[in-house]
Amino acid sequence: MRKTLLSAASAAIALTGAAFAEGGLADAPAGSYAVDNTHAYVVFSYDHQGFSAPMLRFTQFDSVITLDGDDLTKSAVETTFPVANIDSGVEVFDGHLKSADWFDADTYEAITFKSSALTVETETTGTITGDLTVKGVTKPVTLDVTFNKLGETRDGKAKLGFSGETVLKRSDYGLGNYVPYVGDDVTVRIEAEYVKAD
Repeated sequence: MRKTLLSAASAAIALTGAAFAEGGLADAPAGSYAVDNTHAYVVFSYDHQGFSAPMLRFTQFDSVITLDGDDLTKSAVETTFPVANIDSGVEVFDGHLKSADWFDADTYEAITFKSSALTVETETTGTITGDLTVKGVTKPVTLDVTFNKLGETRDGKAKLGFSGETVLKRSDYGLGNYVPYVGDDVTVRIEAEYVKAD
């Protein structure tokens, strides 16, 4: 019995290793990849009067990577963050954030990002520059990006994992209430997995 269990465990490990074999981003199949919202996080934080750095997030968002297999710098990213999905963990504050005093969700339903340039610095790091639009204001933003892994889902689809970070000034987008009492700089952190579209 024990031998049978060990054999089964060894087979499972071997299959898992094959399914999730690692590779470089240049090895990924070209084409479109959609974000997997069960493994995707966009968190932003700011200084609150020096007492703490609250952490807010978008619970759901749409994002597509178009990967150019011949030249990674010609790849593209487009992302849409519905303002209704902002989550501070405090229901009353969520309502305030969506009001006309802040993101004005009734007028501006989404925040969007569309890449305009990608640079490759090492096999795993680079930058993505693009246009970020918040409340009708569009400004260029550059994210520092780390490529974490190429692998496969359990059903054999190619899967990519990335981390990203940038710092924005909220006052640039008409969100400057209470500056400098509440910090103007907002740190944005991204952890996201993308799956090859059919």
